[in-house]
Amino acid sequence: MRLFDAHNHLQDERLDAHRERIIAELPGIGLVRAVVAGSGEEDWESVAALARKQSWVLPSFGVHPWYVKEQSPAWRETLEHYLSVFPEAGVGEIGLDRWIENPDVDLQVRLFREQLTIASRDNRPTTIHCLRAWGLLEETLRSSPRPERGFLLHSYGGPAEMVEGFVKLGAYFSVSPYFFHERKAHQLETFRHLPLDRLLLETDAPDMWPPDAINPHLLNDTNNKPLNHPANIELMYHKTAELRRMSMAELAGQVEQNFMSLFFR
Repeated sequence: MRLFDAHNHLQDERLDAHRERIIAELPGIGLVRAVVAGSGEEDWESVAALARKQSWVLPSFGVHPWYVKEQSPAWRETLEHYLSVFPEAGVGEIGLDRWIENPDVDLQVRLFREQLTIASRDNRPTTIHCLRAWGLLEETLRSSPRPERGFLLHSYGGPAEMVEGFVKLGAYFSVSPYFFHERKAHQLETFRHLPLDRLLLETDAPDMWPPDAINPHLLNDTNNKPLNHPANIELMYHKTAELRRMSMAELAGQVEQNFMSLFFR
């Protein structure tokens, strides 16, 4: 089976002790491509290094809303550099977040719009993060340039009733292992009814780990805190096939088609 991870952070320093082993294991589970997303200037080179070494890594470069205050005055120039070096690269992870402490929402919106403009200009696949800002996100998307190929609302946690509107704007939606925790059952139900041609799967590793009871790849950092293993993309296919009441072959074929449509059109 051919597997596609629409979003992870394989460059994350919490995976440093495990990365070599993880990279050796992933092709064996059938992973074909994985989008490895940067969060800001501090990790873009790490993403680039992985893309240079691993042909299955599709890099994505963007300023995450958590880190907008930490970027240098040259962030846009640096972003443009990496995008020019990697013609197939995406823009992301970008977005809006009111969940974090003391968010500078105005700055988030400004950088989000600037990055959407870049993505639209080059028609690049774009990965969007949103927490507690769904109305503002929709408003900003409607009033900003958007890439013709569409964009990914990764680990979608928004209201089910907003899905149709986002689809009309070009959205795809990905589900991550964390949604299989019992407390996320209501949100998981949204993914049961998503348009099938807009569904993607992700790990968001090393975050968003699944419940221990179904986790075949238990992993911890150096402080013994849990991490999500990128190989849990295989778990995502099995659990999502159950959720959608589909065969694995049918789901895998549709996810591959969706992935290629968004990331390789």
